[in-house]
Amino acid sequence: MNPIRRALAALAIVAITTVAIAAPPSLSRASVDDMQVQHRIAKIDGLDIFYREAGPADAPTVLLLHGFPTSSHMFRNLIPQLADRYHVVAPDYPGYGNSSAPAADEFDYTFDHLADLIEQFVDQIGLGNYSIYLMDYGAPIGFRLATRHPERVQTLIIQNGNAYDEGIDNDFWQPIKTYWASNDIEDRDALRGLLTLGATKWQYTHGVRNVESISPDTWDHVQPRLDRPGNQEIQLDLFYSYGSNPPLYPEWQEYLRTWQPPTLIVWGKNDPIFPAAGAYPYVNDLPNAELHLLDTGHFALEEDGAVIASLMRDFLARHTGSGS
Repeated sequence: MNPIRRALAALAIVAITTVAIAAPPSLSRASVDDMQVQHRIAKIDGLDIFYREAGPADAPTVLLLHGFPTSSHMFRNLIPQLADRYHVVAPDYPGYGNSSAPAADEFDYTFDHLADLIEQFVDQIGLGNYSIYLMDYGAPIGFRLATRHPERVQTLIIQNGNAYDEGIDNDFWQPIKTYWASNDIEDRDALRGLLTLGATKWQYTHGVRNVESISPDTWDHVQPRLDRPGNQEIQLDLFYSYGSNPPLYPEWQEYLRTWQPPTLIVWGKNDPIFPAAGAYPYVNDLPNAELHLLDTGHFALEEDGAVIASLMRDFLARHTGSGS
């Protein structure tokens, strides 16, 4: 065979092999469609609540609750890693991502109010029982849902989400605690530096093993939304409202002790905002919790997303009856 024919034959074999790998016969058209992430809007109290949804509607549900200053965008890579076997839903809170962002003087930006809206969202789209992924701001929202409806919660996945005083006993929180105590304009203005591009990049990169593994798509998505006119006031209102969470910690801890929800803790141990000191107390109240400290930072999914997805699949299979 001459060299040209030999090369063409080799290319044909590669093409056939590639097609076979890309479309395994075990995947039906319906299952492929289920795994496709859908981008939807729910109308709640006159607001557009954007959410990502994927997976079979009759599969166990995982509700993904994002942190500050991001949105459901933080779950963009995790959702496809779960959607073959789980019904995955990730909303954006008002003021974040692609949801409505009414001005701070037109909307009550408090954690109580955000939890009310997410509770309405859960009811409106018809979620019954679910697992909750709690990260950063998602923790105070998710724990409010859990204490209101403990019977609905199948499992908890906690990733750098706090429910203990030990988790906010560090230098990062001191100026925020000062603002809680005073509610003065000077203390409020002192926190505006947390809303800059430099601070956003720092949240994504501090404590990671390899900065080059962190995509600039993260801050390129987040910062333009933080920079929208009026959005700083939204964020500063929520910084102040975060002070409403520590008084609820005893209630949340009692929920954990009483209900003993199966819990997976996947925590970026190098997080300067919610350090590992906030992860350990969970095990005191949940002796069967599975604790994994990961050698990464605040947004652990960015560097260890595959690890977290694998741990979640194993954990959820054992506790939701979904198989492996």
